Parts: sequence; C-alpha cells; structure tokens
Amino acid sequence: MTASALTRPGERDRISSKITELDWRIVGLLCVIAGIGGAMQYSIAGGHWQPWAADHLVRFGVLVVIMLGLAMVHPKWWFRGAYPLYGLLLVLVLMIEFTPLGYTAGGARNWLNLGVIRIQPAEFMKLGLVLALARWYHNHSAEDARWSWKLLIPAGMIGVPFLLVAKQPDLGSAMIIGLTGAAVMFVAGLSWRVIAVGGALAAAIVPLFVMFGMHDYQRNRVLTFLNPGADPSGTGYNIIQSKIALGSGGFLGKGYGLGSQSQLEFLPERHTDFIFSTVAEEFGFIGSFTVLACYVAVILIALRIASLAHSHFGRIAAAGMTGFFALFVLINGAMVMGLAPVVGVPMPLLSYGGSSMMTVMIGFGLILSTRVHRYVELPKGHGLF
Repeated sequence: MTASALTRPGERDRISSKITELDWRIVGLLCVIAGIGGAMQYSIAGGHWQPWAADHLVRFGVLVVIMLGLAMVHPKWWFRGAYPLYGLLLVLVLMIEFTPLGYTAGGARNWLNLGVIRIQPAEFMKLGLVLALARWYHNHSAEDARWSWKLLIPAGMIGVPFLLVAKQPDLGSAMIIGLTGAAVMFVAGLSWRVIAVGGALAAAIVPLFVMFGMHDYQRNRVLTFLNPGADPSGTGYNIIQSKIALGSGGFLGKGYGLGSQSQLEFLPERHTDFIFSTVAEEFGFIGSFTVLACYVAVILIALRIASLAHSHFGRIAAAGMTGFFALFVLINGAMVMGLAPVVGVPMPLLSYGGSSMMTVMIGFGLILSTRVHRYVELPKGHGLF
C-alpha cells in the first residue's frame, strides 16, 4: 500500500486530526516575528500601545485564526478557486485604472475605494498569481514547463498585472509580482537557457526603463540609491538615516526604547518600511541576526513542506507563496541597508500594515493546508473547475 492509501481514510476529514498535522513550528515563528513587530511599534510610539502596536497585535491575532482555518481547507478548493480569484483580482486592478473608485495615496493610485472599505488589490494579486500559475503548471507537462510556446500563457499571466500595477505607479508591488512569477516559473522547471536569455534582456531593458519609463520621483530613488550622499537632506535622507540607525546599534544595541534615530523621529517611516533599522539600533547585530534567523527558519520549513506535497499544484503553490514571502524579506532588508532603492516594500509581520499582513497570513494558510493535506493527489485536466 502507498503512503496515500495508508493515510487517506478519515485522516484529513476530522478537524482534530488535521490540527495534529499542522506544522506548529511555522505558527510559533510567525507569532514571534509579529510579537517583535508589536514590541518595536510600542517602543517607537514612546511606550504607548497607540497608534500602532495594539492594532498590529490585534490584527495579527485575528489573522492567525483565519490562517489556521484556511489550513483546514482541502487543496481541491484552492485549486478550483485559482483562476476565478486571479480573474477577480485582475478586474479589481483594472477598476483602479478605469473607474472613479480608484483612490490615490502616497503618490500612487493603487487603492480601490468601495465606500465602507479601501483595499489594495495589488497586494492580493500576488496570491492570486501564485495560485493561477500553480494550477496552470499542474495541468502541463515538465517539457512544457521547461521550454514551450505554451509558456507565453504564464508569461502573460505575470506580465499583465505587472504592467498595470507598475502604471499606478506602485513599483514595489510590481517588482514583487514580477519576481514572484519568475520564481514560480523557475521552481516549475524553466530551462536554464531561457533564464539566461531573460536575465540578459532584463539587464538591457532595466536601464532604459529607469531612464525613460519611470516617473521622475521613481528615477530619483534609483539614482539616490547609487549615490545617496548627492542629496543628503532630500532624496538621500531616508537611506542615510537608515544606515546611521543600523550602524549605531553596534553589537548589542542601545537598548529597548533608547534608539535616538527612531525615538527622535530622524528615521522616516520607522513603523513600516524602516522598522528593521529600529530593531538594529535598539538591539544591535544580535537582535537583527535573531530576527533574520526567524525568517530563514520559516522559509526553510515552508520549502520543506512544499517538497513533500504529493500534488504538483500543492508543490508549486506552496513554493510560490514561500517565494513571495522571501522576496519581501530580501527586498526590505536590502532597501534599509542601502543595497536596493527605496520602493515601499514592508518587512513581513514586523512592519505595521494590514494589507501586507493579510496577504502573508493567507499565504501561510495555503502552506499549512499543503502540510495538512500533503498526501492528497489532484487529478490533471479541468475536471475540478
């Protein structure tokens, strides 16, 4: 008998059985990261729960429950919902551009004002894209995934939302969408020749895009990244202050609540984009390393879960969700260290922000669902639509 046959009867039907199959290491690590985020927001606010820390922790508590609920969902429902969700999110992104419901905040028209609530469809598009790509690859052969004209379909699925979001302009979200899609194609088995050609084209196109395709303020961010000292009190201010905070923490840090850059508000966006700089200032190298170690542990455990899934859809979807989480960490870390332009990408669960936290927690709901239902095998074809 196969492992599937041995574990399938009644195994994943009862909630109690499913709960025992959860990977509680991931749940625990996510709680630790979010807890550190709440503690730093409390410190930044001068020892007050408002305006950030309380909301951050309450929101996380609610989303943990939702994440655990999503972990109980059978993969066939994720599979069935992949294309409809992608289509719905694409429509919402289009509505921002072509209807009066589009709302501008922070210089970008990337919010949808539905009256009772404002949502940022680009955040959720990352989830929809991963699910849609996973479903497409599930129904195609390894040869198609390696090199085939059919790859124009997933390339289009990535390119359309990338261009729409970049036009808003939301360079950070567009970058995450493009890189997440590329990561899924790589995991699915894309030929190294195609990767090499794509890399060469990107190297040729990016400089042209920076010079002629970006808005002036976006281009200034890139040029400032290359030489922040050229305008230390203007466009280079954020990066310079972030580097000061990172370096001044030393090995052990200045102490909790004693970071001068954050407490005296020299550090911009200290509760969102640059919260990792606050961690480094108050807890030094040891604190920064501890936070990054938690992220690395989450990523490695999630990739292990993806590798054990019996269904191709489950493997690709879980790896894709892990990929976009890792990209958040990598880009934000590089950004605050001055190794990448400032593009407004938060540090997941550490930074304050509802949309990004919700996206991450839903993604981990899928990853945990893949762990719980790892022996489930989904049929190929379109029978589950």
